[in-house]
Amino acid sequence: MSNRDQNTDVILIGAGIMSATLGALLKELVPQWNIKVFEKLGSTGEESSNEWNNAGTGHAALCELNYTSERPDGSVDISKAIKVNEQFHVSKQFWSYLVNNQLIRNPQDFIMPLPHISLVQGESNVAFLKRRFDAMSKNPLFAEMEFSDDPKKLKEWIPLIMQDRISTEPIAATKIDAGTDVNFGALTRMLFDHLTSKGVEMHYHHSVDNLNRTSDGLWELKIRNVQNGQVERHTAKFVFIGGGGGSLHLLQKSGIPEGKGIGGFPVSGLFMSCTNPEVIAQHHAKVYGKAPVGAPPMSVPHLDTRYIDNKKSLLFGPFAGFSPKFLKTGSMFDLITSVKPDNVLTMLAAGVKEMSLTKYLIQQVMLSKEKRMEALREFIPNAKIEDWDLVIAGQRVQVIKDTVEGGKGTLQFGTEVVSASDGSIAALLGASPGASTAVHVMIEVIKKCFPQHMKEWEPKIKEMIPSYGVSLMENPALIKEIEASTGQALGLNENEPVCC
Repeated sequence: MSNRDQNTDVILIGAGIMSATLGALLKELVPQWNIKVFEKLGSTGEESSNEWNNAGTGHAALCELNYTSERPDGSVDISKAIKVNEQFHVSKQFWSYLVNNQLIRNPQDFIMPLPHISLVQGESNVAFLKRRFDAMSKNPLFAEMEFSDDPKKLKEWIPLIMQDRISTEPIAATKIDAGTDVNFGALTRMLFDHLTSKGVEMHYHHSVDNLNRTSDGLWELKIRNVQNGQVERHTAKFVFIGGGGGSLHLLQKSGIPEGKGIGGFPVSGLFMSCTNPEVIAQHHAKVYGKAPVGAPPMSVPHLDTRYIDNKKSLLFGPFAGFSPKFLKTGSMFDLITSVKPDNVLTMLAAGVKEMSLTKYLIQQVMLSKEKRMEALREFIPNAKIEDWDLVIAGQRVQVIKDTVEGGKGTLQFGTEVVSASDGSIAALLGASPGASTAVHVMIEVIKKCFPQHMKEWEPKIKEMIPSYGVSLMENPALIKEIEASTGQALGLNENEPVCC
């Protein structure tokens, strides 16, 4: 069957949070455009966007120590934290717009208020945290942050972590109550329900096998129905590749020059999930520690309160693992088939440079449950092995490319948009902070790929995102205004007590 004669404006590959966000933005900007979504699995948000698969939720740089680095002179660089925080504010504004316009409902099903806490032990770490606090609390974005190295105060903030703690080492924490827990699986499902109601075509069990440019400038996609093997051909003026780890292979198949020389390195994650309701009830925060020496940034240990299916959960991790698959449901050949003549030297250079990461991943894979419990007991001294189960999270594919700063074969730990010079196709690669900054990232896709429409669309974008084009950091009054309005729309102004 051929749909070659059908004039589709936009095709979104992958039914995750990124495609959902881009689709929702475009439906507001140009409601008349027709949009099709192709998803290999049977429903939305089943890979990296799923609530059991995403490693971090509600990344706002309030507690993640890997977003603030120490300079050689001992001062703390908070520029990345500022960037991530402003981007998360953009997400909250768009979600508020959707709720206020009744395009999605029941925000408590995907976002809940939750304190964000950074916790460190040891004299040098405590000194670093204090310097970090001094730098951040002067910034209007983080003005509500508190610092304490008083065990009595910490017992109020994190009773489960402080209970039965015997240590002569100094301990300190920072806390900010304006944090959230975001269930991106639930949000993805809500957004696609909204898009379906607006006429967006959803095609599940459809795998995009190939794509190429036609003589009339359209993109033709070869799509296979994985249930019956039938092959279809669909064309579009614009294609977005939002297939998580699967995006790299499709970017390579597109043949666009911008996709040359890019490789990917898969890292899997595992979590410990608490099964004891009494333990779960004693903790109410996201608590981030410092990554062990030699560990990649996405392996920062954290003890997270999560809301999954409107039920309070408690997760600890992540523990890194290795699988050559680029998706949880991918193929064992994903890594090897991603090596091409144009990226082989880049991949080899990364292999040589990242020996310590390889060693770290091997060590992580070999960990027994008891060894993982030892890591957990750094956070919960009296944790019992029978109260915790192991959960396998999703696959992350970190971008490898040649950079000016890092040289050949540099492993990137962020999200990256690769688009054709004519704006007809874009792909999203990478991981953290990922979903939390989805709205900002998709606005960047729109700016890159539809520059000819930006003047016309700008008023609507400003309606959806009042801070669009403005630095929040330089406008403290606007921060307060936005926090009040998004807090009201998303039900974030009421905070649950720390403990029962």
